Amino acid sequence: MTIDYVMKPIVQIDNMVKDFPTGDGSFRALDDVSVEINQGEMVAIMGPSGSGKSTLMTLIGLLDSATSGSYTLDGEVVSNLSRFEQARVRNRKLGFVFQNFNLLPRLTALQNVELPLVYGRVDWRERRERARAALTSVGLGHKVDSLPTTLSGGQKQRVAIARAIVHNPAIILADEPTGALDTRTGNEIMALFRELNREQGRTIILVTHDPEIGRQMDRVIGLRDGCLAENILGDYYGVQPITPIEPLAVIEPLRERELVPVPLRRAS
Repeated sequence: MTIDYVMKPIVQIDNMVKDFPTGDGSFRALDDVSVEINQGEMVAIMGPSGSGKSTLMTLIGLLDSATSGSYTLDGEVVSNLSRFEQARVRNRKLGFVFQNFNLLPRLTALQNVELPLVYGRVDWRERRERARAALTSVGLGHKVDSLPTTLSGGQKQRVAIARAIVHNPAIILADEPTGALDTRTGNEIMALFRELNREQGRTIILVTHDPEIGRQMDRVIGLRDGCLAENILGDYYGVQPITPIEPLAVIEPLRERELVPVPLRRAS
């Protein structure tokens, strides 16, 4: 069943500026950027190299602080919080997926997925239950005891996605999630993101250079020279969005594809 979304802002950024110090002054990576992303949207951040994509993703992910401007995340103003307080919000409300997976090689798939719950001091029995459910939801229930070195690139990325959703974050942030994958596997991973978005209602924000991915998103946020750029798909990439959204092709069905909701209990 497809979830009906309540259109309310989950990310609200107003007049954000980010300057980086240089030897002879400063470099402005973001210049007066205002962005609003609604709950349940699947959004791409796109633009040329050096446009500010990664900077904006880093700020949304509370991995850095803006020079000025305000940021409200899931109804909470987080731009004025201390770094410690931001880290607590980040651990509760954000899940991360990286281009190179960032799995610990000596831990099994299950143990890698458990890590956010370990940091959240969740009881080991509940950790194990939720990690198994998350792996099953991404089609890897049969790989819980596998080490990353025995997994394909697509399987590693699915483990990373399971790790990102295991603590039921408000938002999944994905930085070039298909960049290290071949086209076929990348299509499967993007189809999985779309299922998590459409069937579990998860808000997903991703950075990508791939116009074929961007044109299938609900919306694209374009950046050029640190400023918002309208119609980045057409003006820079030479493509137009697909309307209405068409499902991303899956060349080979994933095993154990039913999306099993991860239990909604959270550590207090």
